[in-house]
Amino acid sequence: MDNEPKKSDTGEDETASGTLAVSSGSFAPNRWVKLNVGGQIYTTTIDTLCSREPDSMLARMFLQDGSMKPSEKDEQGAYLIDRSPRYFEPIINYLRHGQFVCDANVSVIGVLEEARFFGIYSLIAHLEERLGQQEEPQSDRPLTRMDVIKAIIQTSVITELRFQGVNLSGADLRKLDFRNINFKYANMSHCNLSHTNLNYCCLERADLQYANLECAQLVSVRGLCANMEGANLRGCNFEDPTGVRTNLEGVNLKSACLESSNMAGVNLRVANLKNANMKNCNLRAAVLAGADLERCNLSGSDLQEANLRGANLKDAELTLMVTPLHMSQAIR
Repeated sequence: MDNEPKKSDTGEDETASGTLAVSSGSFAPNRWVKLNVGGQIYTTTIDTLCSREPDSMLARMFLQDGSMKPSEKDEQGAYLIDRSPRYFEPIINYLRHGQFVCDANVSVIGVLEEARFFGIYSLIAHLEERLGQQEEPQSDRPLTRMDVIKAIIQTSVITELRFQGVNLSGADLRKLDFRNINFKYANMSHCNLSHTNLNYCCLERADLQYANLECAQLVSVRGLCANMEGANLRGCNFEDPTGVRTNLEGVNLKSACLESSNMAGVNLRVANLKNANMKNCNLRAAVLAGADLERCNLSGSDLQEANLRGANLKDAELTLMVTPLHMSQAIR
């Protein structure tokens, strides 16, 4: 019959139409085959393709059970595979000797995607673990607004929420409610915290350099030795109606803007306020003993009953004061 298959020179059955049909014994384990992967020719054996990952696509193409027929051949007799040779080479080498070797200029992620395509499961597990280890040094990346919101939502109202030592640098955290949260040692530099509720927070030794805290609520905050150099605290409220002092002892507010803030009763003992803008601030009964107020703009501020004992007021702007300073306040 004309449709009866006949043997080709390569040992495969060929039909009258010229197509190849795989016979049950055509692919011996020691047989050499050529693969044309994206134009690059690779020569290997059936055993290499099948023994290590018998369930992979490459293995099923050449297994004798006929579960998947090989692809078409090019003019040189190499089986055509439309994939990237750049990422296939580490895969064929892995099938040969079981070790993943990859040149520095080859993306491991690219090899992983090819391994997934071909179903090389042992290599997939190895590459996913390797990539996971590479990502570990990035664990200190700054948290985003969504990261912070998720943490707040998932925390019970009766549980203390801590961001102690956490990197929040540059995060957009405006208008959020952070009451009673512990930010001790946190990196919050360049954060946008405008209109944020930070009442009763712990900001001890936190880094808030050049952060924007305009109109934030900072009632009874514990900010011992925090770094707020260059920060914007315009229009903030620090006064606790119950009389509990906000503690900013030893804080660095050099060149910060505190204009029009309500800082009545705040403890700013030995704080650095050099070149700070404290124009029109309410500083009634504030403790500024030993503070460095050199070149600080205090014009229009209310310093009634403020403790300025030992403070450095060299070149400070003290015009248009709401109440005149009294000698008992012991200005140096």
